[in-house]
Amino acid sequence: NQRFLQWFLITLFSVMVTVVSNHLLALWVGWVSISVSLHQLLMFYPLRYRAALAAHKKFIFARTAEVLLGIAFLLIYAEHGNAYIDQIFAQYPLQDLSVNLHIAAFLIANVVLIKCAQLPLHGWLIQVVESPTPVSALLHAGIINLGGLLLLLFAPLFSQSLPAQALVVIVASVSAVMAALVMMTITSIKVRLAWSTIAQMGLMLVECALGLYTLALLHLLAHSVYKAYAFLTAGEAVNQHVLQQQLQASSTQFDWAIASAVTLTALSTAIYYGWVTAPYSPWILLTGTAIVLLANRNVRATPLTAIVPIVALIALYITLKDVISTLLPNMQHDYYWQSDLLVSVLFVGLFVAYFTLFEMQHKALRRHVLPLLNAGFYLDEWSTRVTLRIWPISLPKKQAKFKIEQELKNEISNQA
Repeated sequence: NQRFLQWFLITLFSVMVTVVSNHLLALWVGWVSISVSLHQLLMFYPLRYRAALAAHKKFIFARTAEVLLGIAFLLIYAEHGNAYIDQIFAQYPLQDLSVNLHIAAFLIANVVLIKCAQLPLHGWLIQVVESPTPVSALLHAGIINLGGLLLLLFAPLFSQSLPAQALVVIVASVSAVMAALVMMTITSIKVRLAWSTIAQMGLMLVECALGLYTLALLHLLAHSVYKAYAFLTAGEAVNQHVLQQQLQASSTQFDWAIASAVTLTALSTAIYYGWVTAPYSPWILLTGTAIVLLANRNVRATPLTAIVPIVALIALYITLKDVISTLLPNMQHDYYWQSDLLVSVLFVGLFVAYFTLFEMQHKALRRHVLPLLNAGFYLDEWSTRVTLRIWPISLPKKQAKFKIEQELKNEISNQA
């Protein structure tokens, strides 16, 4: 389709301009251009009401983020008298940030949270699965990562603004934990991947707020590759599930106690020898993840076959981290134990909730909690009502007629 290819290429070109921009105005223009061209792709099926509603919410959130970003850039320009990003941050770290720069950092933090679809402004990302699959792959593998890229680009400013860091830590960590729990209850593969993106973006932003910029960049790149593959191969989900069930049927289950003992022993040894340093919340996440993977991995021989892949992944991470670190300048970032403690508590709560709901399968809790999780705690419904109250969506006559016909068909099928 000529129209699809046209807007798809314009979107890609806008992304490239934004990524390579070294001027505040060029970056802002590229940022706006991405959103405008993406809106055309999201409205590729204009007669689908859910697609139109998602695009409408995305349009409002995007315009808000662009205004906030423009104000932040104006404040930075007014403070430094320079619009070239590399020349601005060559002066950092500053002795003390002015009020204008604190406001600019706080506005950029808000822009990043909106761009990365953090709760409660996340519903549009769930609903745009109505768009063509290549659009979903482009959105989840590239465009939504621009929020993290913006935070990495302005990391010298962000690292010196405690209010901006506190905002990102609170919103992103809660979003990551809630989205991870919701994702486990979703059966639709594309919707599940969308919730996964929200969780991954939240985790990446938390890494930035804790000063782990190298880890955040590595996370961003890995997420891009994974999500592009996951969406483009979403049609194979049924075959992959059947294969997974066959493997589970022909193997044994690794014991939770053994998995916990092995992982916690390894972590204790690492702490004793000083291999684990602050912040500690990522290590808690790694420990919990290792326990879950070890306990649920289908091993046909010994527990060693379950441990080797995790050790290999950690070795691969250390290698890639050293390579990625050469792409980023050394930035000073103060350690705040309060932020680390909050994130650690949330991560522990995530694994406790996972173990209680999905492993122990506590019936009373599942009966009350799972419907809430599956509905995303109804946050999107609240967000949609507020959005439509502020800026109602106007449907074309054909679209309104199509919506009425679809509702009648659904009512007839429900009665049947």
